[in-house]
This record gives sequence, C-alpha cells and structure tokens, in this order.
Amino acid sequence: MNTDWVRELCLSFPKTTEHIQWGEVLVFKVAGKIHALSALQPSNTWLTFKASPENFVELTERPGIIPAPYLARAKWVALETRDALPLDELARLLRESYDMVVAKLPKKTRDALASAKPRTPRKISKNPAPRRTARKSHPKKKKPSR
Repeated sequence: MNTDWVRELCLSFPKTTEHIQWGEVLVFKVAGKIHALSALQPSNTWLTFKASPENFVELTERPGIIPAPYLARAKWVALETRDALPLDELARLLRESYDMVVAKLPKKTRDALASAKPRTPRKISKNPAPRRTARKSHPKKKKPSR
C-alpha cells in the first residue's frame, strides 16, 4: 500500500479534492473540511484520518497506530507504518472518516454531495499539451457620422 492507493481511494469519494499543505502533506477535503492526510516526505506517521470514538480507542491499542498529533482530541488516528492495517479495513475506515466529516456539514451541502456521482481521478500526463486560450475580439469602432 502506498500514497497512490490512498489518493485513488480518497478521490473516489464524492466531491473530494486534494491539496498540498504545510509543505509536504497531501490533504483530502470535502467541502473545505479535511477527512484524511498523507505525508509525502518521510515522517513519524504516513496517514492520518478521523475515527469514531469506539474505533479510536480500539485502533490506538494496536501496534503502529497512535493518536494523531494535534488532532487526537477530535478522535483522529495516525498510522506509523504502511502495514498497520489490512487494505480492506483501511478502505472502510477512510470511507467512515469521509462520512463523519460529511455528516457535520450543513444540510444543503450534504444534499448536494448525496446527489453527486463518484468520480475517478484523472491521470496526470507527464507532458501536458499547452493550453490554448481564446483571444478576445474587440469590436471595431464606428466612425462618427457627419
């Protein structure tokens, strides 16, 4: 399991966006609210996400999983190793994190997300084609009539 796997999974959730923040952290957000973080550079933890209060206690008793620095009071956990959780369990927990964040959003935002179709992430080309921009045409000035 690697960051690409996490990225693909998180971006499959409706209206999830990705951002690089704090210099080296890949942040996954829905409606501007974070639901998962992944370190892009070597660090003490590589993946952080929100957990339910029950899951928080159970997960933090496992080896390789700790209360997330700065976010533990909000019941976030951090994985110290990439093999701390099996893939199927991690996928379920990341979806639960997304769902918990969505549940706290305003009703209008939640309704818009519920009607959105899941998307698959775009593949980024190594050599993107240059964008062509449309030129603005200026209307010809009329000569004043005499």
